Amino acid sequence: MTNPASSGISAHLGPVDFFSSPAAPWVFLTGLPKFGIRQQRAVRSATPVLTDVLAMNAATLKALGFSAPAVMSIQAWQRQDPGDSVVAKALDTLRNCERLGVGILTMACGNYPEALRHIHDAPLVLYTLGDSALLGRDQIAVIGSRNATRAGLDHARRFSAELSARKLVITSGLALGIDGAAHAGALDAGFPSIAVIGSGIDRIYPAQHQRLGERIIEHGVLVSEYPPGTPARAGHFPRRNRIISGLSRGILVVEAGLKSGSLITARLALEQGREVFAIPGSVHSPVAKGCHHLIRQGAQLVETVDHILEELDIWWSMHGATAGPEEAQACQSGNQADTAGELAGLDSREIAVFEALGYDPQSTDALSSVTGLPADQLMQSLLLLELQGLVSSAPGGFQRIT
Repeated sequence: MTNPASSGISAHLGPVDFFSSPAAPWVFLTGLPKFGIRQQRAVRSATPVLTDVLAMNAATLKALGFSAPAVMSIQAWQRQDPGDSVVAKALDTLRNCERLGVGILTMACGNYPEALRHIHDAPLVLYTLGDSALLGRDQIAVIGSRNATRAGLDHARRFSAELSARKLVITSGLALGIDGAAHAGALDAGFPSIAVIGSGIDRIYPAQHQRLGERIIEHGVLVSEYPPGTPARAGHFPRRNRIISGLSRGILVVEAGLKSGSLITARLALEQGREVFAIPGSVHSPVAKGCHHLIRQGAQLVETVDHILEELDIWWSMHGATAGPEEAQACQSGNQADTAGELAGLDSREIAVFEALGYDPQSTDALSSVTGLPADQLMQSLLLLELQGLVSSAPGGFQRIT
């Protein structure tokens, strides 16, 4: 589980600790009135660092289009005044995270998921319970109807188990029907799963999935952009869907009606440049009509896991590094010269993992066997090596890139 102290949260958080916490400015910004994506873009046109807005004077803030209440709250932040309602709410959020053991990932964190960072309306803050390092792994979303057929539930379980075995983490929305079957399929096969929810991290919704949510916290990670204590609301779920697709390399729609929320997720995935896959069904089934619509619109028709992996291999090759031979040689030469210096900043565990890697993908099971590290420590080391630009994830595991 993510240690809340890693987000700069002190024990028994008080106002002084709050204003010095690295997470606090970002949590504060999420509560700022009318600070949506349009306003964020206006700020970024003036400064590349979003939190710089908290040091701006009133005239600059008004010129950027901030409302009067937002300007007043920013001025309260500058005075370190916990009496302001937005400041007080952010302070309460960090206290609740500390109390509940909730991790906080902001866009300033190096381990904020890279795939999500580049969507146009990426959440400023993610709250997590479980192993947040999984968010940096290659994922595929498996989604579909809440009113699924028995065949659809079986498909969701089987595909999720097989995709997990092929080193893709299953991500879904913890809803009834296909979502729940996808999570259970991965977990029952002994693999982690990621659930993105439309409520506070401490309010698992729907209630029928309380135990499933607890299993995901134990063997995966639960994620929300909403602070603890936030109830589930209808408007939260479409926004949750953009995170599901944004985290994933592709989405698999198992069953969906023509008015299903899964079609919204599929549209978002296409806008984000993700692959969309759909399983066909009976022409007489109402929960197959959405999948058939997606296929007619260009989604990949899939019958086996191999169909998905073949398309994702093409996706990875198109979205990966495309340096020409001379550039690649120069990068390789420079990296070889710099590798020793980069390794010098790592501890013995990361060096051992790096030395166990080759230039062909190796599975985490093989790396765990060679290094003797448990899975959680191995994944932490691999994440650090990825952040250093020394290794990369690929179908089949991890490999050196220097």
